[in-house]
Amino acid sequence: MSKVERLLDEWDMDGVGDQMEAYWLGTGQEQYSLRKLAEWFNEQLLERALDESNESYVEGEVENMYRLLTSDEVSRGVQAEVETRLEQAGIDVDNLETSFVSHQSIYTYLTKVRGVSRSDETTDESQIEKTNSSIQRLVNRTNAVVNKNLQSLRNTDRISLGEFSVFVDINVYCHECDTQYSVQELLTQRGCDCARSGE
Repeated sequence: MSKVERLLDEWDMDGVGDQMEAYWLGTGQEQYSLRKLAEWFNEQLLERALDESNESYVEGEVENMYRLLTSDEVSRGVQAEVETRLEQAGIDVDNLETSFVSHQSIYTYLTKVRGVSRSDETTDESQIEKTNSSIQRLVNRTNAVVNKNLQSLRNTDRISLGEFSVFVDINVYCHECDTQYSVQELLTQRGCDCARSGE
């Protein structure tokens, strides 16, 4: 069972799965991106937690509260104030924040569980492939330039170097999930552990 499926069941969120599908496909309404859908879903979780604790809130407050909890642009002090309010209402903040899902979890739920797809997915794949090819050409060119220059220095006796090979690797390190991948690996799996955690 995917993380989204489990949360829908645990929080008794009837109809939310249908709403997410409609938002993603843009059925008779604005079409949401996966990131916007993940944000919307997480706001639904926060709203359910507030409702269960009988904590009152005004229109727009849930969205703002979620932003204050998750935005990197919000100070730790402000986040602490929101967390304190939730804790005083009897909400397990750590459990709530752990329940928040990534856009990749939403994608997994929609495509693997509900079996829906969107026409622009092929565009996404094409763009990723185009980026991968562009980076690979850059790697090959860098390899060739380094190789040529080292050979030139060696042939003119400016450096001492036997038979050699040049390796050019580009790796990406994510500070959030403490993982490192080659660019090709990162693009192939469409993200780091941040995107795949809790699917």
